[in-house]
Amino acid sequence: MSVDTALSGSEPVEPSKTLVDGVVREVSVPALVPAVRRGSLADLPYDNARQDPAAVLFSRKGADGAWSDVTAFAFAAEVHSVAKGLIAHGLRPGDRLALMARTTYEWTLLDFAAWAAGLVTVPVYPTSSAFQTRWILQDSGAAACVVEDPAQARLVSAERRQLPGLAHLWVLDTGAVAQLRAAGARVADDAVTVRRGLLTPETLATLIYTSGTTGRPKGCALTHANFFAEVDNAVRLLHPVFVSESKDPAATLLFLPLSHVFGRMVAIGCVRARVRVGHAPSVEGAELLADLAAFRPTFLLAIPYVLEKVFNSARATAERGGKAGSFDRAARVARRYGQEAAPSLSLRAARALYDPLVYRRIRAALGGRVRYVISGGSPLGARLAEFFAGAGVEVFEGYGLTETTAASTVTPPRRPRTGTVGWPLPGTSVRIADDGEVWLRGGHVFAGYWDAQRGAAVPYTDDGWFPTGDLGSLDAEGYLRITGRKKDILITSAGKNVAPAPLEDWLRAHPLVAQCVVLGDNRPYVTALITLDHEGVTHWRRMRHKDHLALWELTRDEELLAALQRAVDEANRLVSRAESIRAFRVLTAEFSEASGHLTPSLKLKRGAVLRDFAREVEEMYGPGVDE
Repeated sequence: MSVDTALSGSEPVEPSKTLVDGVVREVSVPALVPAVRRGSLADLPYDNARQDPAAVLFSRKGADGAWSDVTAFAFAAEVHSVAKGLIAHGLRPGDRLALMARTTYEWTLLDFAAWAAGLVTVPVYPTSSAFQTRWILQDSGAAACVVEDPAQARLVSAERRQLPGLAHLWVLDTGAVAQLRAAGARVADDAVTVRRGLLTPETLATLIYTSGTTGRPKGCALTHANFFAEVDNAVRLLHPVFVSESKDPAATLLFLPLSHVFGRMVAIGCVRARVRVGHAPSVEGAELLADLAAFRPTFLLAIPYVLEKVFNSARATAERGGKAGSFDRAARVARRYGQEAAPSLSLRAARALYDPLVYRRIRAALGGRVRYVISGGSPLGARLAEFFAGAGVEVFEGYGLTETTAASTVTPPRRPRTGTVGWPLPGTSVRIADDGEVWLRGGHVFAGYWDAQRGAAVPYTDDGWFPTGDLGSLDAEGYLRITGRKKDILITSAGKNVAPAPLEDWLRAHPLVAQCVVLGDNRPYVTALITLDHEGVTHWRRMRHKDHLALWELTRDEELLAALQRAVDEANRLVSRAESIRAFRVLTAEFSEASGHLTPSLKLKRGAVLRDFAREVEEMYGPGVDE
């Protein structure tokens, strides 16, 4: 199928529904595009160069801060020369090439060059520990590894004795791409053509290791067909995102890790749809905001944490200027506007009043031209989704896993329903099992978990469904709502089942809260551990002239505790009395990947939190605590 065939827009198709006892238990949406029957992702740069050689696929940021364009023709030529370099170094079809780097142009270049050489790419988070890196390289049987900098090279080199199959290690910062291109000069062009010709849609494309909240990461074996099923249907469904309907050509700045399937899928989708892409290796506030302002994307992919930061920073700025009340009124108007399918004349007038005062500044923080955001990784929450919609940024919320090549459901265009993660992506079926677990089926669902000795282990049900481990429900129109993780469900000593995710998501959106862990398994009532957001607390202290207080003093400050109690009270409105948080403790520590409390994709490791803060947990259930 040509690229152009995948670009024509389509109205969202109503899902077909299966009811059991009057409740929707299964929904399906037919694919919008036919399945790809020949070729692979390796063909995309060559197809683009042939069909539209002058199309701008990338913009690269130089050392001077200026952005320069890379055309489809130039990208294909660079992919080809690097692929020849990989072949020159003796890498064979099916060999695994590990990539360990931040989000850069070279990451995407090497991804496609490896495929053109017939290889399988294995992403490694650049923040991975020595143990995690060694495990992934060992388990995948990587024959070569590309890292970003000398520090990462030293980390891998220290493990080489336990990696006998690792024949090559290249470093981007010391000229890896140029070295590969030079080595490939002696390889005939036809060598790459032959390698590409060996690939089919069913060929393994990548092994993406799940970060895992417990145990060792597992390699998800994703094929070229998995990616085609995902990106072709996503591009077709989200036509206004990938094919701009305004005067500004579609463009996005990638800043989420390409080691994660979410960012990787969008990067491939942009190459497929010929959308201009920039890479931002830093997610630090000031640096990222500067890149957004210079690049000026029309859409972004983000995790809820990023959108929470944008909202909370905007409110903090308003408060410092003595305009917190005006901001809060604007936020209420935006949320009402975002809720309404047909806003009243008075509501439209109120929104128009606040647009230059508040909403335009929100959009400016995202670069000024962003009209769409694709949000994933965890639930966004109705409040933020409604606010951004009212502020002029449509949020497409999705749900998926590494095992499903990213999204399995997505908000349908012009049919949003806040609080849900949308309908099945076209070509996908969703079933709710008897115990509430979400099951999935479709062409984007992976081949299985990698096992070098026995082949991919397939974790499907007997009738071909993939159990996700997540809990959810379907409403009468087929929208999916995720309520938590099956293994995270808490059962109090009174036998009450409690899903912690809704409470945690609500509290995490508060400007003072960085992370929240809701507890209560086999306990008489529900409690929570809370960590403080550095930027939010810094602003709070400044506004209340409490800069002199140390962090440990803040955790006992009555005014701050009262503010957090109000946030807890608001969250408790979501649930019954038996499920509500009765007590909480504020920690001086931070939950991070380095501390061992978060995975690289920012998911909580509950076991590690419970282990390291056992004393604080016991204090909440000690004598004299109100039940």
